[in-house]
Amino acid sequence: MVLAKSTTKVTYLCTYVALSGIIVHTSCMNQLDSIDRLILAELQENARQPTSDIAERVGLSPSACHRRIKSLEAAGVVDGYVAVLNPAHINRALDVFVEISLTSQSMDNIAAFEKAVLTCPEVMSCHLMAGDADYLVHLAVADPRDFERIHAEHLSRLPSVARLKSNFAIRTVLETTHYEL
Repeated sequence: MVLAKSTTKVTYLCTYVALSGIIVHTSCMNQLDSIDRLILAELQENARQPTSDIAERVGLSPSACHRRIKSLEAAGVVDGYVAVLNPAHINRALDVFVEISLTSQSMDNIAAFEKAVLTCPEVMSCHLMAGDADYLVHLAVADPRDFERIHAEHLSRLPSVARLKSNFAIRTVLETTHYEL
């Protein structure tokens, strides 16, 4: 399904896919112009900077830049704004990646697993995978003992799990929130 989203003077032609009655945005990137890409790069670098600073760097007036940012937000290109925390300062310095295989990939098993994994607050991301494991779960934990607690309280109780394989990160080589535009 293709929907045109028009706000102010900028029009974004976005592709949407209907999955289980939910409309999911799949791509607006092909419709972004060079100014939009510059604005997005600036926002990725520092979303708290004043619009006037962004406008100056991308060659727009502050009001035109503000309209563009609002249009990008309305089109779903900008999904939100967050503070990126330092895990060492909040006692979550150990990253654990858990490969999870289910007993079967029935829709009921997948739905039950995905609902249950949302209840574990230490889960940073959960991805349905192609390959040996069905899911890859990223946990941010304090230390191995904390992981043992999470394993006992959450992971071992997830429904339809046939196998868990845990991998502890020694150090992070690269971690970014920037997308190349």
